[in-house]
Amino acid sequence: MEKEMLQPQIANIVQNIEKVIIGKRDVTTLSIVALLAGGHVLLEDVPGVGKTMLVRALAKSVSAQFRRIQFTPDLLPSDVTGVSIYNPKEGQFEYKAGPIMGHIILADEINRTSPKTQSALLEAMEEGNITVDGITRPLPRPFFVMATQNPIEYEGTYPLPEAQLDRFLLKMKMGYPSLLEEIDILHRVEKKAPIDDLQPVITVEELLSLQKHVKEVYVGEPIKRYIVEIVQRTRSHASIYLGVSPRGSVALMKAAQAYAFMHSRDFVIPDDIQFLAPYVLSHRIILKPEAKFDGLSAEEVIAQLLSRTPVPVQR
Repeated sequence: MEKEMLQPQIANIVQNIEKVIIGKRDVTTLSIVALLAGGHVLLEDVPGVGKTMLVRALAKSVSAQFRRIQFTPDLLPSDVTGVSIYNPKEGQFEYKAGPIMGHIILADEINRTSPKTQSALLEAMEEGNITVDGITRPLPRPFFVMATQNPIEYEGTYPLPEAQLDRFLLKMKMGYPSLLEEIDILHRVEKKAPIDDLQPVITVEELLSLQKHVKEVYVGEPIKRYIVEIVQRTRSHASIYLGVSPRGSVALMKAAQAYAFMHSRDFVIPDDIQFLAPYVLSHRIILKPEAKFDGLSAEEVIAQLLSRTPVPVQR
């Protein structure tokens, strides 16, 4: 898969992001996959590994509106969606847009705010609209949310319910850099932060065109059956309490279309499914308590399912 040629416009985005984010090609690729597929990303990792910097680099690579929402316990839904304010001159209420009205949204530390405020963001992610004072307003296109959360500190946090986790196309982790990568980071930021010089390499119109082409990527009947077989096995696995819903099947197919398009193919292959499945499906299952006690992770269970599911072969 690594040897496949990236689409020229996609390659430009990857190269631009890698001026700032070092040694995280998979994370960069997956972020672009979600953007192309019209989905959203949940980044879960410890502080200081570059989660926020990744979103900023992606936003700067696209000539689009970038908004950052810092989630705190006292944040209200209206702080996200906006509010109607009375204008005495006009004698009517005027809508003042909230930070959700942008193309690329960084939802920083989403698990630090109340479920009511979380739901305001997640409704926007699912519907592509927001409703303020009974009036529904469409969000800009494209609309992409990358939310971050810290898995270590649980005091004063509100974990996302499974139904809300399901709204994210992908869930992934950054991970720590290697020794050489971390030395490279020090060299790059020694005099100036490289993100300050980052310039857009693609316009909103070009991105919308790429998203349209992604939907035209062919998914053969054997691949669709392969996706559904993997998903259905999550519903009968001995270690899984709650399996993946049909929304997970759709998410895996859409992510695979975007991944294939990125690599200059107009069709999906089994390798695409195998690479993406852990990121698309692991946050959509609930493990049984005994599985957690045994130290099993959701990613390991998905890997087991992939190894046991027959791979379609070309005849």
